[in-house]
Amino acid sequence: MTSAAVHSVRSLRTPGLLLAIALAPVGALAQTPDLVGDWSGALEVAGTRLPIVFHITADDEGYAATMDSPNQGAFGIPAGRPSVEGDRVTIAVAAVGGSWTGTAAGDTLAGEWTQAGQALPLVLVRGGPAAPPPPARPQHPEPPFPYDVEEVRYPVPGTDVELAGTLTLPPGDGPFVAALLITGSGPQNRDEEVMGHRVFAVLADALTRAGIAVLRVDDRGVGESTGDFSAATSDDFARDAAAGVAFLKEHARVDPQAVGLVGHSEGGLVAPMVAAEVETAFSVLLAGPAVNGEEVLVAQTAHMQRAQGVPPAQVEANRTAIRAVARILRERPREVWADEVREALMASVPAGVPEAQAAQVRAAVDGQVQSFVTPWMARFVAYDPRPALEALDGPVLALFGALDAQVLPSQNLTPMREALADNPEATVEVLDGLNHLFQPAESGLPTEYAQIETTVDPAALDRVARWILAVTR
Repeated sequence: MTSAAVHSVRSLRTPGLLLAIALAPVGALAQTPDLVGDWSGALEVAGTRLPIVFHITADDEGYAATMDSPNQGAFGIPAGRPSVEGDRVTIAVAAVGGSWTGTAAGDTLAGEWTQAGQALPLVLVRGGPAAPPPPARPQHPEPPFPYDVEEVRYPVPGTDVELAGTLTLPPGDGPFVAALLITGSGPQNRDEEVMGHRVFAVLADALTRAGIAVLRVDDRGVGESTGDFSAATSDDFARDAAAGVAFLKEHARVDPQAVGLVGHSEGGLVAPMVAAEVETAFSVLLAGPAVNGEEVLVAQTAHMQRAQGVPPAQVEANRTAIRAVARILRERPREVWADEVREALMASVPAGVPEAQAAQVRAAVDGQVQSFVTPWMARFVAYDPRPALEALDGPVLALFGALDAQVLPSQNLTPMREALADNPEATVEVLDGLNHLFQPAESGLPTEYAQIETTVDPAALDRVARWILAVTR
């Protein structure tokens, strides 16, 4: 059904629960005081244990619930009003399109989590074990630092946006080689925090210790930066990055001839756009797409769902849904996007589904449509990065993690090499055993991100630092 595609697309934008919308039975509302409390259990997903906690309260209208997925950094997800029919309990979580159904027996709720055509056992215990402590993050930099730290602000010319960030500088007068970090998709702060990992804080720390000045910045409308993130596209982020390059070139301790770009994920798409407009000394593309956004989303969705055991017919239905949505965003006027995207998604709900279940799917789709009908998504699905990549001159380092489940090397490696083939200073590499965040991983699925202690593989950090210094000497 379409609904599984809905969350896959959304997860590219903001990493979160990799749970897809599914059909689940809906019961009649009833009062059972025994449900009030915190209920904990764990899903086994693709060989990964994923703790789940439901918080259930009672009010004059019945029950209310929220859900946490601690390992994924997701808390307080609205879970609507649990329904009860005899000893059968249903908790529908429209925000992620999942549903739990089971039987109440004292302090235990035994049942299944249903989504994407799958049913996974999930036994909930009142109270249950305490939520596991957050995994250690040994790479997160802590003061005192062996370098200088400046909090900075600067305007984006031609807009009312003012960006705020952190500039780290090696000790001494310089002038230093400098790198501007460009975040991935979704509203990111300057540290590019993903699943409890401060990816850009770790990257900036490693590069600055190696002798490179680094500027990392809150996205427009995020943290201390002004502006409206929801109205922005990759073109706006390129404009913001160009302003960061200009800021660095004017800094007294930065060599204006040695300012370059390091972009991660969508940032790897934005960096070539910036380099086409302003002079830069180098470009590092970390998991940057080399095909258009529609193809990225289709491949990402299929790869993740196959890895999670989604039936092949369901995977194909989701691929069809994504292509239908992309076509609407490319070809139809904006005022009809919401209605037509909703219609396209609902069209792939299997025939013969009981009305109560179909109604639940419709409600879940309605809760997700707005994540599709944005200026960013319309630009992303249509944008082909290849011309900007072909125009890149000067030193380029494009790195992929072999286990990346979001920007697949199998899809992007060859197009990246072809696009950069005429640039004698371009290097394209795949790093074995690493995922989209360049962590050492097992499956590469985002469900692992929070559970891995390493934020960025030290060898990958060293590769980037050494390459930047080598090409700017």
